[in-house]
Amino acid sequence: MRRFVRDNGMTLSFGCAFLLALAGQAIAGWTEFDNQLATDGLAQIGFLDYLTSSDFAVDVTENWQSEYLQFFLYIFATVWLLQRGSPESKEMHKAGPESDEDQRVGEHAGPDSPRWAKSGGVRQAVFSRSLGLVMGALFLLSWLAQSVAGVAAYNEQQLRQLQAPVSWTQYIASADFWSRSLQNWQSELLAVASMAILSVYLRQRGSPESKPVGAPHTSTGVEG
Repeated sequence: MRRFVRDNGMTLSFGCAFLLALAGQAIAGWTEFDNQLATDGLAQIGFLDYLTSSDFAVDVTENWQSEYLQFFLYIFATVWLLQRGSPESKEMHKAGPESDEDQRVGEHAGPDSPRWAKSGGVRQAVFSRSLGLVMGALFLLSWLAQSVAGVAAYNEQQLRQLQAPVSWTQYIASADFWSRSLQNWQSELLAVASMAILSVYLRQRGSPESKPVGAPHTSTGVEG
C-alpha cells in the first residue's frame, strides 16, 4: 500500500484535493443559491436537491470544459509551436510530429514499448494521438453537458421572472452561454501563456515544470 501511494502520489493527492474543492463548492453554492431564493421570496431547497440541480451542474461543467480545452490545445499546439528557453516547449529543432526513430514506433519500438506503438497502420496512428484525442473528446462532452445544464438553469431563471423559456439551440447562441464559456477560456489561455514565458526566466528547484536552477535562460525543452 505504501508503495502504491508513493507511485501514484500525484494522482491521489490532486484527486483528493479535487473532491475537497468540489465539496466546498457544493456547500458554498448551495448557501448562495438558497440566499438568492430567499431574496426572491421563494422556498429554499435542501443540500441534496441542490446537488442534483441544473445550477450546480452548470457551475461544475463550465469549469471542467475550460480545463480540458486548455490541455487539448496545449497538447496539439506544442507539436508545432515553440518557445525558446521554456521547459514547456520542445527543443527548437524538433517542431512537428518527429521521426519514427525519435518517437520509438514501428521497427524502432523497444521491447518495453506499448503494443500499439509496435504495430502499424490505424492502431499506431490512433495511439500516437490518443492523449490529444481523449482530451478533445472530454472537452466536447463537458461543453455539451454545460450547455444542457446551462439551458435548464437559464430557463428556471426565466420562469422565476415570468419570462418564456428558450430552446437548447437558442441558448447556445445566447450571451449567457458564451459569457460562461469565454470567461473560463481566457483565464486558461492566459495561464498557459504565462507559464510558457515565465518558466524561461524563473526557476523552481526540483520541479519537472522548471528548468534546473543553473540552466541558461536560452535552454529549451530542459526539465529539472
